Amino acid sequence: MATKYIFVSLPRDEDTFDTLKTSTGENGDVLPFQIPNFKIGTLDALVQQADDLGKLETACQGLVAKVADSLRTLLDGNEDKIAQQKMVNDKPTENYLRTFSWNKVRYRADKPIGELVDNLQKELVTIDNDVKGKFNQYTSVKTNFATLQRKQTGNLATKSLTPIVDPSVLISDSEYLETHLIAVPTNVKKEFLKSYESISPMVVPRSATQVAQDDEFTLFAATTFKKHSAEFQAKCRENKWTPRPYKHVEGGREEEQKEFDRVAKEEKKVWGEALRLSRTGWSESVMIWAHVLALRVFVESVLRYGLPLEYVPALIVSSPKVSKKVKDSLDKAFSHLGGNAFGRDKRGRITKDDAALSSEMAAAGLGEDYTAYVYYEIEV
Repeated sequence: MATKYIFVSLPRDEDTFDTLKTSTGENGDVLPFQIPNFKIGTLDALVQQADDLGKLETACQGLVAKVADSLRTLLDGNEDKIAQQKMVNDKPTENYLRTFSWNKVRYRADKPIGELVDNLQKELVTIDNDVKGKFNQYTSVKTNFATLQRKQTGNLATKSLTPIVDPSVLISDSEYLETHLIAVPTNVKKEFLKSYESISPMVVPRSATQVAQDDEFTLFAATTFKKHSAEFQAKCRENKWTPRPYKHVEGGREEEQKEFDRVAKEEKKVWGEALRLSRTGWSESVMIWAHVLALRVFVESVLRYGLPLEYVPALIVSSPKVSKKVKDSLDKAFSHLGGNAFGRDKRGRITKDDAALSSEMAAAGLGEDYTAYVYYEIEV
C-alpha cells in the first residue's frame, strides 16, 4: 500500500512543531526533516533554482515510477517480493524517509545550490540510462526466449518441425515437384482432404499424408508441381490452413536444443542483472528524490520567509486516504501566513472561493493549489 509523504516548512515559532502535531492529529506522524544550511546566492539564482528543482523533482517521480514498473515486470507482480527489493541504503523505503539525513559526504552542503542541483540531475540521468538499458536488454532476450519456447511447446501451426518431420516424407531431389507441409485445424481436416487437390492447378492427386496431430492441428504433407507452389500456398492461407516452411538439416534437432539452452541461460542471467540494477535504481532514485525535496523546501523557504532564515522543516507521514484531511487541517492552522491570499467567511473560516484570491496571486498564476506555507507531497 502506498504511503503519502508531506514535506512542509513554517516560520519558526516556539510552538510551531507542537501546532503541526496538534493540527495533524491522528491523520499522520509529524517528524523533523533535517535540512542543512546551504549557501544562498542571489534572489535571481534562487528563483531559477526553484524552477530547476521543480522540474528535477518531476523527473525523480517519473524514474521512481519507471523502476517500480520494472520490478513489477521482473517479479511477475508479486507484491511481497517487490517490497523486499524496495530498499534505500539497505533500509525499507519508509524507514529511510522517516529518518532522512542529508548525505554530506556525497553532496557537500558548502557547495553552491546550483552545483548540487546539477550533480543530482546528472546522477538521475545516469541511473535512468542504466536501468532502461538493462531492462531493454532483458525484454529483448525474454522475447527471443519466448519465441524459442513457442517453437518447442506451441501447436503444429507454430512449433519447430525439426523433431517432428521424418525427412522421408519430403521430395527433396526433384526438378519439378515440391512437398508442402500444411497445418490444418483438426476440425476441418475432412474438408481439407476433399478439396486440397482442386484449390490450385497441378496438385499431385492423393499425395496428402498425415505427418502429425495435436489437440488443435493436423499436419499434412502434400505435393505440387513447383511452378504452382506459390498459388497452392496462397489458396491454403485463404482456407485458413497454415503452410509451414521447412527444410531438413542434418543435426538440426540438436542445434535447436543447444540454442534453446543457450538463450534460457542468457535470459536467467540478464533477469538477475536487471533485478539488481532495478533494486539499485530504486535505492538511488528515491535517495536523490529525497535530497531534491530537501533542497526544494530550503529554497522555497528562503523565497517565502526571507533572511535570516528561521524556519521549521517537517515531514508528515500519512496515507492517500486521509492526506487531504492533513492538508485541510494545516490550511486552517496556518492560513494567516497567506495574508489575503485566502478568502474567509463571516466567522473567519477559510473559503476556497477563487474570487477571493488577491490580485497579486492571480497575476502570478496561483490558484487552488496555493498554500500559505511551503508544502510538497509525494506518494511512494
